[in-house]
Amino acid sequence: MKSVIVDKVASVAQHNDVGGELRLSKDIPCEEGVLIAVRVLNNKTRYNQLELTSGRMATVNQGDIVVGALGHRNALRGYSGHLPSALNIGDTIQILNIGGVLGICDSANPDVGPPFDCNVLGTVLDFPYLGERIGVPARVGASRLDYNATFDTGGVPVVALAGTCMDSGKTAAACAIVGRLRHRGLHVAACKATGVSLRRDILAMEDAGARDSMIFSDLGVVTTTADNGPALTRSLLTLLAENRPDVIVLELGDGLLGCYGVEAILTDDEIRDALTAVILCANDPVSAWGGAKILREDFNIEPLLVTGPATDNAVGIQQIREHVGLTGINALSNGVALGDAIADVLAGATS
Repeated sequence: MKSVIVDKVASVAQHNDVGGELRLSKDIPCEEGVLIAVRVLNNKTRYNQLELTSGRMATVNQGDIVVGALGHRNALRGYSGHLPSALNIGDTIQILNIGGVLGICDSANPDVGPPFDCNVLGTVLDFPYLGERIGVPARVGASRLDYNATFDTGGVPVVALAGTCMDSGKTAAACAIVGRLRHRGLHVAACKATGVSLRRDILAMEDAGARDSMIFSDLGVVTTTADNGPALTRSLLTLLAENRPDVIVLELGDGLLGCYGVEAILTDDEIRDALTAVILCANDPVSAWGGAKILREDFNIEPLLVTGPATDNAVGIQQIREHVGLTGINALSNGVALGDAIADVLAGATS
């Protein structure tokens, strides 16, 4: 073991008691969710921040010692990378996202430039045995995902937001819905079931008024897949329903054709039956048309309405109405109407 003074702890380590001075091991299990410490080797002027466990965004600088978690990412707009098969002290890996996921970068979007390169320092050790200096590799999450957990929402309505891709307005719509429903006196819970570890979206939902919130990384998952997506969604909805909210707002990160498990979730009959309404978030009228087609034909889901950049002005809303047969409501300019549309559905579901 060796000691190291840490500069920044990424939000992926939210549930770990990581202090300023850590004990590290030279033995590095290359498994998703294992926390490691790295030293940043370069400076960047774009995509150069890290979300800390406090939720604050901090600029990363050359020489910083950072704690993050091993994982992978398959992003359309950002970095894509894989989990390394083996790591040794001194090896170079990259920071794949703002939440602190660490892996080998395979592809970078020109908009964000090259990633941060990092020198591997070792595995962060946890000491779970009182009075003993026996360290074990620290891992992400407050608990572990139970793939066989019972699924029971207890009749709590669930409003899901699915997008055509990342950055299609899902979180903005979720916040508008949460905020309006809270103003109407409802107890709202919110969760994000798919994507790559980053707490920014659920923090925004908390700021909008969600009384309870969860994200998949709370259950020890760094990056969601088709294999764990359904189990994560079942667990998140069940856990949030235990506090008997009036409604749960469920954000499905990434897109309908992404790699993070949205398709597997919407294919699951029990989960689909638990959804009171599905909101489609789209970047433009063509993607709204395609997204609605996928929901209708692949999942037998009729979306309630369309929001996102596709509804930024009257032209897009008209095209969606004419060619998709759905109402378009913009979350940024008409959030009250969006929330009221959901409230009307909830009133009908409980009447």
